[in-house]
Amino acid sequence: MIALGIILLIVGFLTGISILWTIGIILLVVGAILWILGSMGHAVGGRRHYW
Repeated sequence: MIALGIILLIVGFLTGISILWTIGIILLVVGAILWILGSMGHAVGGRRHYW
């Protein structure tokens, strides 16, 4: 999810499409939150670890 967010940020920046930029930021933030929760030991979506 983090990788997809970074890709969308880059594509949105290069093409000037603002919706891709917005979706990229949202995916990046959600991916970072899930990654932090998974690394702290909380179960995320039924999984013990989230990569």
